[in-house]
Amino acid sequence: MPLKLIPPRKGKSPNFTIRGTHLGVYVDQSSRTDKRSVANKIKDNLERDIGRGEYPPREVVAGPKVATFLSAAVNYMDTNHSPRYVNRLIHHFGETPLSEIDQEAIDNAALVLHPHVTPCTRNRCVYAPVSAILRHAKVRIDLKRPKGSKGRVVTDALEPGDAFAIIRAARAIDPEYSALLTFLLYTGCRLGEALSLRWQDVRLDARSARVRMSKNGDPRELHLRQDVCEALATIPRDRPRIFRFHQGGDLKHKLMRSKLAVLGLPCPTRRPTGWQQPPNRLSWLNHHSFCHTWATWMRRYGGLDEIGLAATGRWRDPRSARRYAHAVARDEWSRVEVLPSVENQWKRAVGDGK
Repeated sequence: MPLKLIPPRKGKSPNFTIRGTHLGVYVDQSSRTDKRSVANKIKDNLERDIGRGEYPPREVVAGPKVATFLSAAVNYMDTNHSPRYVNRLIHHFGETPLSEIDQEAIDNAALVLHPHVTPCTRNRCVYAPVSAILRHAKVRIDLKRPKGSKGRVVTDALEPGDAFAIIRAARAIDPEYSALLTFLLYTGCRLGEALSLRWQDVRLDARSARVRMSKNGDPRELHLRQDVCEALATIPRDRPRIFRFHQGGDLKHKLMRSKLAVLGLPCPTRRPTGWQQPPNRLSWLNHHSFCHTWATWMRRYGGLDEIGLAATGRWRDPRSARRYAHAVARDEWSRVEVLPSVENQWKRAVGDGK
């Protein structure tokens, strides 16, 4: 029979087993992974090696084992690292020795796998996971990211008047959605973090909550303002997740309706290409803008610097919080008061003329 995958068996093996006959060669071995996509790749490589006459391996003088991208990637995922984006990289690099994966190889992989995307997307889908796999395999490489890999730095934030007006408008549309916006505004959570929050991780009496897994991979403790607790208290507790929403068009439509109501503009009708909002001064606003607003307000009104912002757990590196330095004028700006005065110079010149 051809080679096939035998699923993991409880109490026997946690990994897929490759078993069968291909071109007269019998195979019965572990794939050493519990991920079907990776095990399929290993099975395909075995069939290829059998066709080339390279399996079973011939007796050769024992030498150092060559580390490949496939083995490094499997080991990376087996140690509870995220498998996101890794499968496509495995299909591209396969059993390429790690010693051959250099800057040029990674640049080529980025262009082949993602030819029509931004440098930021290439960095996220190729450069970042490859770098993580190589570091995990103790391979040092001075990897240069593509120009523009950090994307466009966005720090647009709402003024208090607009933020409160939008939340009030949202309350008229859906009180639970208004509670979601209030939570985003005063916690700095990303939308996905808020939507995955469960009641078991919230303690309204202690005014605290816990995000089990943030984007940077660390848990995060939240302090909840009283008005946030009051908003959450209005939500039914008969379901595991706090908010009933899912990311998608419905939430975007609710936000568009809320801000257009604040601006006194009618809500447009739906078109085949989606909801087309008219030009307006809040057209830049999305749910992530509430996160930027929280950081800006914590800097401007709360007096936190980048170290203080990072200490909230929202960022792992204080350098990531420096983008909000614009929210408060530095103390050095007070020195502008000692510069020569146009008015004084004019009065002096007039006086001299007399």
